[in-house]
Amino acid sequence: MTASSPSTLDLIGQWQPPPKKRGPRGCVMLALLVVGALVAGVVWVVVSLNDREPVPVKPEFTVPALKPAPRSAIPGDAGPLPAEPAKDAWIAKVSENTDIPSRTLRAYVNAAEKAPARCAITWATVAGIGRTESQHARHDGSRAGEDGVVTPPIIGIPLDGSPGVMAVVDTDKGVLDGDPKWDRAVGPMQFLPATWKRYGVRASGDGAAPDPQNIDDAAMTTARYMCAKGGDLGKPTGWWTAVLTYNNSAAYGQEVFSNADAYGKAALGK
Repeated sequence: MTASSPSTLDLIGQWQPPPKKRGPRGCVMLALLVVGALVAGVVWVVVSLNDREPVPVKPEFTVPALKPAPRSAIPGDAGPLPAEPAKDAWIAKVSENTDIPSRTLRAYVNAAEKAPARCAITWATVAGIGRTESQHARHDGSRAGEDGVVTPPIIGIPLDGSPGVMAVVDTDKGVLDGDPKWDRAVGPMQFLPATWKRYGVRASGDGAAPDPQNIDDAAMTTARYMCAKGGDLGKPTGWWTAVLTYNNSAAYGQEVFSNADAYGKAALGK
């Protein structure tokens, strides 16, 4: 409310009654004045709210759908990662440009940095998997905290052989997925318990067990798994082998390809 616009309470407070005793007409006039002041105040509030600038809404990051033939190409170059002094600013900028939460983006970057150089996996490829699997740990309202732990935990549907779903009988007694009958993919990067048991890695190196619901562990395990399966992801054969091993579907591979390509271009300002 501006200083030049009196409030309803100000208008009421400024009115002074006459010294004489009021009759019925005086009471009516007083009531009309009070009601008029209240109405004026309400109208001013409504007009003021309507005059305010609308709050800008950030558009969702758009990924153009690309349809490369499997093993015919790799996503565009994502550019070099910045040195440590400039990394925080770079992550903040890329996060803003791509709608990847900064905490999750940092996990992707660290996973790519710590992967063997011969693997040539990029943070954009890890991010491409993350977008498809869980919208960067945001599936169904989840989020990655500053400690990397995703809450609520992300757990997939039971792999019980129902239409369109493969059957995978429980392999971990429900320890990771809470299901002692059927396996379920777990965490923001959606690993099956048996795969996690073999490839899971603890990103912090603190000696604790790898946690599929920790974005750092999940991202680093993704890089480890893809490097093991694809070898050199800097080549089309290696990149596609790794992605299709993650999920044996050409449409899936094309979606991850599109994601990674779009993220790389956004980071380079294209």
